[in-house]
Amino acid sequence: MDMREVYVDHAAAAPIDTRVAANMQEFLGAAGNPSSFHTKGKVLRDAIDAVRAQVASVIGARPDEVIFTSGGTESDNLAILGTARQYAEKGKHIISVKSEHEAVLEALNQLEKEGFEVTLLDPDAFGAVSADQVIAALRDNTILVSVMLANNEIGTINPIAEIGRALNSNKRENLFPLFHTDACQAIGSMEVNIDALHVDMLTLNAAKIYGPKGIGALYTHRGVKLKSLQYGGSQEKRIRPGTENLLGIIGLGEAIRLAEEEREAYVPRVTALRDKLIAGIQERIPKVRLNGHRENRLPNNVNISFMDIEGEALLLYLDAAGIYASTGSACTSASLDPSHVILSLGVPYEVAHGSIRFSLGRSTTEEDIDYILEQLPPLVEKLRKISPVNVDERHF
Repeated sequence: MDMREVYVDHAAAAPIDTRVAANMQEFLGAAGNPSSFHTKGKVLRDAIDAVRAQVASVIGARPDEVIFTSGGTESDNLAILGTARQYAEKGKHIISVKSEHEAVLEALNQLEKEGFEVTLLDPDAFGAVSADQVIAALRDNTILVSVMLANNEIGTINPIAEIGRALNSNKRENLFPLFHTDACQAIGSMEVNIDALHVDMLTLNAAKIYGPKGIGALYTHRGVKLKSLQYGGSQEKRIRPGTENLLGIIGLGEAIRLAEEEREAYVPRVTALRDKLIAGIQERIPKVRLNGHRENRLPNNVNISFMDIEGEALLLYLDAAGIYASTGSACTSASLDPSHVILSLGVPYEVAHGSIRFSLGRSTTEEDIDYILEQLPPLVEKLRKISPVNVDERHF
């Protein structure tokens, strides 16, 4: 098979859909500031409000509950830090999970420096946590619980609705603990509805759904107050001041509309390709481990540990073959340490170090999967021949 280019890193960032780009293009030369009190400004304000309503409609929220941000990291930070600092007098205990995105974990690290107490739950062998675990960790001073809907690295889907219902039964003052979920990877791959999930805050990111990079949103229930992390303007209800990223917001609106509209056709198609890739790897390559739940996972996620090799080395060989994957979250790609998500599953350091994430997308074809399955086995064999590591796979 001739060399081809296969992009399987959609979980890091999906390419901008041409229809999204076309929508953004209409506003490229727009004059005015959305906050200006004249006709040019009002046109832009109306466009932003229309997108706010679009985003809200997809997740079942009210438009005034949607705050635009610079992406998933800022939304997570705003949810975690903004809640904790706003309600510190109500309690200083927060619950999350060891396999969360760094945007959550590092925000929690900062709060610990400010005197908050953080409980990080251990996920099970598939990367999920249960409602019973969350409830068992509650204290009288717990003000926030943050559990991601679908893991960005291993694709495992958490029982957020079950956790949310359990938390509702244990709320004090009809508010605490507040419940936040990072749903960046879930939009377009599953139904995401804030009432069904019983969440108070929810993070979105346009780059994961074929929208522009640098734009996201945070749903916040209208009864929840957040302390701003920034100062200098009245935009976004003074919670996220600064002139709005008009082009990004326009792109987010069209991206989320298309993701929801095409979800029914997208999911079964990409799930079949995912399953073909998993089965093909397991049939052709010995000593591999699928990370995450086999069925209860995102339809486009394949995370495999190839024992006795380093993931970074395999990634470079794949890149030379025109296959663009990743070893984990793009936000920590500069680090050579093994994924904290894989380690949280209880696997040895050496196994975690050999993990590769293939995240499929709209453009992925059967021919792409065939090409990966043709190129991958000899690359793994080549690296194993020069590797000093020999993991005993019987132990996991």
